Amino acid sequence: MNSAALRKLSPALVAGAAAAAALSAPVPAQAHGSSQDPPSRTYNCAFDHPNDPMCVRARTSNPQALYDWMEVNIGNAAGHHRRMVPDGKLCSAGRAKYAAFDTPSRRWRATTLTPGSDGRYTFTWESSAPHATAYYRLYLTKPGFDPTQPLKWSDLVKVHDTGPRGASHRTTIKTALPERHGRHILYTVWQRSDSPEAFYSCADVQFR
Repeated sequence: MNSAALRKLSPALVAGAAAAAALSAPVPAQAHGSSQDPPSRTYNCAFDHPNDPMCVRARTSNPQALYDWMEVNIGNAAGHHRRMVPDGKLCSAGRAKYAAFDTPSRRWRATTLTPGSDGRYTFTWESSAPHATAYYRLYLTKPGFDPTQPLKWSDLVKVHDTGPRGASHRTTIKTALPERHGRHILYTVWQRSDSPEAFYSCADVQFR
């Protein structure tokens, strides 16, 4: 069994009896990926720090959301992300199952970002089911962002667009970022090129 398959089973152990029961349910047909480094909120709660208070809260709200860490998606997005994902619901892509991940708070565990010697940052997206890619678009919250307020599209600035890429279980993205200080959110949109389906990821990050 490959590492992606193992990760699909791990949340059952993380979430305890409630998520273990979810293993008997069919795996969603549309369940394909999320930011792994820095970890998205769903990835972090499923694998890295399941006992963090915000993760416990999310698990209590809906254990299935941790099992389906890779399914924060809209099946018919077709590039219309701002129209289809409402302000205040960017981290859940407007899906009720993931509503707890929209909770504004400084208590979400943040990953400290450090650039390489070339001044660029390296990000990794993990796909449990790879697909051909139209683009990965990375957005970063603007200076002065307040993490205690709901995340809105107007809080974000686009910092990178990969353009088309082939299908891969793990995608590495390297890019420079504008200067930031303190806590921010890195928001990633993965738009498939072989389908209108798109995936969304909120990762809490910390700049030195």
